[in-house]
Amino acid sequence: MFSSADHTFMSQALRLAEKGLYSTAPNPRVGCVIVRNEQIVGCGWHEKAGLPHAEVNALINAGAASRGATAYVTLEPCSHFGRTPPCVNALIDAGIAQVIMAMQDPNPLVSGRGLALLEHAGIKVKSGLMQTEAQALNVGFISRMTHQKPWVRIKTAASLDGKTALNNGVSQWITGEAARCDGHRWRARSCAILTGIGTILSDDPQLSVRHIETPRQPKRIIVDSRLAIPLEAKALQGGIETFVFAACGNDQDKIAALENMGIRVFILPDSAGSVDLNKMMALLAGLEINEVLVEAGSGLNGALIEAGLADEIIIYLAPHLLGDAAQGMIRLPELTRLDQKKSLRIKDLRLIGQDIRITASIL
Repeated sequence: MFSSADHTFMSQALRLAEKGLYSTAPNPRVGCVIVRNEQIVGCGWHEKAGLPHAEVNALINAGAASRGATAYVTLEPCSHFGRTPPCVNALIDAGIAQVIMAMQDPNPLVSGRGLALLEHAGIKVKSGLMQTEAQALNVGFISRMTHQKPWVRIKTAASLDGKTALNNGVSQWITGEAARCDGHRWRARSCAILTGIGTILSDDPQLSVRHIETPRQPKRIIVDSRLAIPLEAKALQGGIETFVFAACGNDQDKIAALENMGIRVFILPDSAGSVDLNKMMALLAGLEINEVLVEAGSGLNGALIEAGLADEIIIYLAPHLLGDAAQGMIRLPELTRLDQKKSLRIKDLRLIGQDIRITASIL
């Protein structure tokens, strides 16, 4: 169905889409290549929400050469007015003869509409070229559109025997500098970084991207059932949009103080007096958050996995041993049978400096 040339041009479109890895949220990352007579005549990518989409940028780059050409685009061209006009109209008006796309729009309300409008205008359309690669670029957008929750990625660093800190709480630094820089790349691509009050009180993290260049800082989310967070905590400073989720709203003075600092406080109790994590994720999806990076302790990590809310885990394993008394990665209920185990699917395994990085889907 697709030629080797088709794969080459779509690969280029995917590389263009990656240029928006840190900047397009809440929109998807999209790239587009315009090809005429087997030559690229235009290319573009979506840079930021509110700016022109990839197809429009590519058409501008191609100019008159767009007429009769083929557009390779990593996502179905939009067919509705949002922050910008529909890309379908731009492709039709430019005289594009064929559109080859990697995947359809995951939004069930609009999926297939762009394809249908293009075909109605007499444009030949093919779909599914390098779909897996395109989906990997936009796992959060797909999750939000189809499941009404962000893609939740747990990141943790541990010794080879699975320990994240000494018994006294000391954890800096288990992994090397290369792994820590790599972790900041995952921060940069995320819409938000999530942690719990335990990590705030023990480590006082900034929850910001510092080791790499990024055009924007991810939002900060803190799960703090009893509103115990100190007002001077680093995670509340710096003007980054921050959400605190609590289970008890009795301390109105504390809520007012946080809100006066620009912090948004949400009270979402569950029946056990903790934060309702399912409602929290639904609310975050409503706030157009695609990807959440969890950098928390074993309790919150385990709670997210137990609730079926964690989609992926990234583990950096350092070449050290910390012993049985040290703190673990994930707190789960005791198992009495092996068929109760949580299964993972290893997606990627590589060395980052002297540390091993494991990326796995949580099944």
